[in-house]
Amino acid sequence: MKKIAYIEIDTHAEIAHAFMEIMEGLRSFSVDYYFSEKIKNQVDDHNVQVFLSGSSMILDQLKEKNYDLVIIGTVHRYFNIFDVIAAKYHTAVIVHNMNFTGASQMELIKSIFKKDRIYRLKLLGKEGLLRSPEVYRKAKHKLVLDEQLSSDGFRFLPLFYTRQADQPDNKVFTIVIPGGVSQKRRDYKKVISTIKTIEELIKDSVIDKKLLEFVFLGKAKNKELKNIIDLERSLQHINIMYFSERVSPSAFNEWMRKADVLWCPIQQETEFFSQREIYGKTKMTGNLGDAIKFGKWAVFPQSYPSKLDFIIPEEEDVINQFDRLKDTPYDFQKDYSKPMVQRKLEKILNEMITSNNAV
Repeated sequence: MKKIAYIEIDTHAEIAHAFMEIMEGLRSFSVDYYFSEKIKNQVDDHNVQVFLSGSSMILDQLKEKNYDLVIIGTVHRYFNIFDVIAAKYHTAVIVHNMNFTGASQMELIKSIFKKDRIYRLKLLGKEGLLRSPEVYRKAKHKLVLDEQLSSDGFRFLPLFYTRQADQPDNKVFTIVIPGGVSQKRRDYKKVISTIKTIEELIKDSVIDKKLLEFVFLGKAKNKELKNIIDLERSLQHINIMYFSERVSPSAFNEWMRKADVLWCPIQQETEFFSQREIYGKTKMTGNLGDAIKFGKWAVFPQSYPSKLDFIIPEEEDVINQFDRLKDTPYDFQKDYSKPMVQRKLEKILNEMITSNNAV
């Protein structure tokens, strides 16, 4: 049995949880999970070995074991610690921002003065920010979770599978917009404008009156929250749901199961540490995993590059598009059943481990 360590002491609890779920039943591997308290509180333990960890503990914890592969879920801080791990162990790093992995030390220094100055100075002084390029260079494998982003330098790690679930039979046509409500990541101005247009078309009987609900499935705050509240007050024929606090995993899952279709107004570009990142080209959106996990059609902007059949470019008449998709079946089990994804994952994990043994 091959031994794997999975480390997540920073950010992506949802990815750690996805790894735990897909590894269930793969008896050729034994996985130890090292989570910070924040991460541990966000995931179910699935009756596996979970150790409470952190930047001050992880090096000593790894010394006690002999792992065939160490997977680091996020390298967005603690660069000094991860640099040591990547140098000492057969390490794979999950990459969330591809351009960031190629940032030079000079670019990282310049980024300190562009944004979040106090936090980035802390990373520079205490957590080895300038060692970030070394972590990615020393890691034996750089992994991406969207197959479209894979290349010679970035290997695809399949984690997402579709749960077997019946399609919802909603009395209200439910369109879910998953993700944190921030204009930086998604175009909520366009969403609000479109909902207002649909409201007017219903009012003028240009389109049939129907029970419609739009769910902003993520925490809304500041200007975005105010805009949504103002929108709600202006509507007579459309319901909206929004959250001013963090959405719990159980509430998120419940609304995703209820969704007739997903609306994912992804911004074309974002940035990480002042490095330009492009969704679908250098950065994956979590909405891709959401669509696979819950087996939902997902409407994305025309600019989003995707070859996947269930990712649909948004049309001008989006409400008619939603209507058509609601009544169109799609067999996610054909490509994303748990056994099928597990077989792919098992093959890739074995190849990574074997590559180290061959050296």
